[in-house]
Amino acid sequence: MVNVYTDTSVIGGCYDAEFKEWSIALFEEFKSGAKKIIISDVAETELVGAREEILLKLNEVPLQNRMYLTATVEANELASTYIREGALSNKCFNDAMHIALATLNKADVLASWNFKHIVNLKRIRLYNSINLRLGHQMIEIRTPREILNGKENEESQEI
Repeated sequence: MVNVYTDTSVIGGCYDAEFKEWSIALFEEFKSGAKKIIISDVAETELVGAREEILLKLNEVPLQNRMYLTATVEANELASTYIREGALSNKCFNDAMHIALATLNKADVLASWNFKHIVNLKRIRLYNSINLRLGHQMIEIRTPREILNGKENEESQEI
C-alpha cells in the first residue's frame, strides 16, 4: 500500500473547481484502501476555522486507511534546517514541517497543490539535498493527479 502524506491543500482541493477532480479521486483511493492517507497535527491546526465540509472530509476515510502523525523535536529541527538553508522562509514553517514529517516517517509520497512552496522542482531538490546530507531518505513530492492509480493517469505520464 502506498502511504501518502497529505497536506491541507489536497483536502481543501476537494472543494476547489481547479483541483476538485483529482483531490476527490485521491480520496476515493484512500476510502477504498488502495492508498493510505497520512495526516499530521500540523494539517489539523491549519484546518482550524475551515468550512465544516472540509473539516469532515477526513472522516470519509476508514480508520484503517489513515495514519496520524504528531510533530516531534526531530521534525522541528529538520524543518528549521530547510529554512536556515534557504529552501523556505520563516513564514513557511508549516510547509517545512509537512516535508519534514513526511520525510522522517518515510511516506512514499507527499501530496500537495502548493506549487509555490512544496510542489516546486527547485525547492524539492533543496529538500532532498538536505535530507541526503543528513542521512534521511529523499522525499517524493507530487500533485494528487500525478499519484492517482488508473489508466488515464498512466497515459498522461507517458514519455
